[in-house]
Amino acid sequence: MQVLDNAATIANSTGLEIRQHNAITTARYEMTACEMDIVFYLLSLLKKEDRIGTFYRVKVLDLQHLTGRQWNYQQFLEATSALRTREYVIEDNKRILQVGLLASAEYMKGEGVIELEISEKIRPYLIDLKRNFTSFRLQAAFSLSSKYAKRIYQIASQWKDKAETRTFSLHDLKVMLALKDPKGVEPEQYTKVSMFQKYVLDVAVTQINQNTDLHIGYELIKKGRSFESIRFQIKQQEPHQLPLPFEQPLDDSRLQMARQRLAELDIRDTRLIEQILSEARMVDELFSFCYKLKTGKMKASTNPGGLFLTVVGLRKAQAAPAKK
Repeated sequence: MQVLDNAATIANSTGLEIRQHNAITTARYEMTACEMDIVFYLLSLLKKEDRIGTFYRVKVLDLQHLTGRQWNYQQFLEATSALRTREYVIEDNKRILQVGLLASAEYMKGEGVIELEISEKIRPYLIDLKRNFTSFRLQAAFSLSSKYAKRIYQIASQWKDKAETRTFSLHDLKVMLALKDPKGVEPEQYTKVSMFQKYVLDVAVTQINQNTDLHIGYELIKKGRSFESIRFQIKQQEPHQLPLPFEQPLDDSRLQMARQRLAELDIRDTRLIEQILSEARMVDELFSFCYKLKTGKMKASTNPGGLFLTVVGLRKAQAAPAKK
């Protein structure tokens, strides 16, 4: 049995891009945002040399660092339990494949660790892909809070080398997003186009444009008097620099990025800058602090630089004024 730990693998991964077969990108499946984050995390650990029966170790604290959100044992338990029953429906001209992602999920009590094993049938869609695959940025996918934004980001990433996606019928897109049952058994969600725009499309576009390496828009296309299909326009943009708060060696590129973050916080004192850059812990704190500011997990409207110096212990917190 091969067991792979996660933190070092992710910290050392090149470009933090993950890949999946296009059939997975456009498959029909239902997942919560939390479940998708676990899937993204798992995808980042897969390597072409992994053997069948490999177990991947996921730590709660690492996932918190990556996503900027709080996780606990119960959330993990519920999410992985759901993932064990979720299925991808992958269809082509010859067959319809119904396949689950996880073969097993095992918790290590008291360690905040879970070991995940992927199912054998899905391995060809995730490992050692040489063609017909979608690549997308792990960090960008984590930064999206809407489950629909996460899905549409993946779909757009499949077409990021083009100016636009293919044209999807609204029926097909809703089926992919699990908003519509192709058999008509379950009720359709957001039957009005205006509601579909407000709660799905516009939320996804806003989050993707603000947090990822892509800038997208969409065009609704009518047939007769009704909207029938949709096409997304895509432009690549500079990825938002949200350094992941994993402890890493202080190489030149990391120090240069840290200096840039300090300048953005308007920390100019040479003595303070050198003190911060001399300690790996403070550099990690810097990246984590900037990440939380960017994602809205921390508020510092007046003096973010002063708040950071207080957080790392280089400035004393101001005492609250005494009550009269």
